[in-house]
Amino acid sequence: MIYQGGEKSSKTIEQTMEVLPGGTRRLAAHLTTSIELGYLWKVLTSYDKLSEFIPNLQSSEVLSREGTQIQLKQVGSQEFLGFNFSAEVLIKLVEDKKNWILSFSLIKGDFRRFEGSWKISQSPVGERTSLTYELIVQGCFGMPVALIEQHLRTNLRINLLAVEQAAMEMSLKS
Repeated sequence: MIYQGGEKSSKTIEQTMEVLPGGTRRLAAHLTTSIELGYLWKVLTSYDKLSEFIPNLQSSEVLSREGTQIQLKQVGSQEFLGFNFSAEVLIKLVEDKKNWILSFSLIKGDFRRFEGSWKISQSPVGERTSLTYELIVQGCFGMPVALIEQHLRTNLRINLLAVEQAAMEMSLKS
């Protein structure tokens, strides 16, 4: 059971966090849902619309696309410890629809390292779908990653639930 914005949610999201050298963190979050793979994929690849349903994502813009490779500029903004924190990244994203994986890596931005993936898979148990988000992040000098660890974990939960909600709404319109 998780708590989101003070409300209980019956969704169980498995999370792991690993402390790596140099202020780097590896985070992973996993959600099991009844939403079909195709709807989750469609939401995740609606790059220019991601900021409409992912909280704290101020903007998301496709700068270029060559086949399955996309350059994406994203700006995130949120309040933390009474301050408004904003971060911008230019990422290279690779779509692997055959395996339902979106991999991304930092080209430039407000982090020293920002890379990971979204993975969608059919669960071997019943008609369930697994959605997994993995991120390796290393802040720039002066960015206290240790202080924002819990904030990162909360955002992972919220982002997974937001993707699921958008996919559910999309499926209901079909």
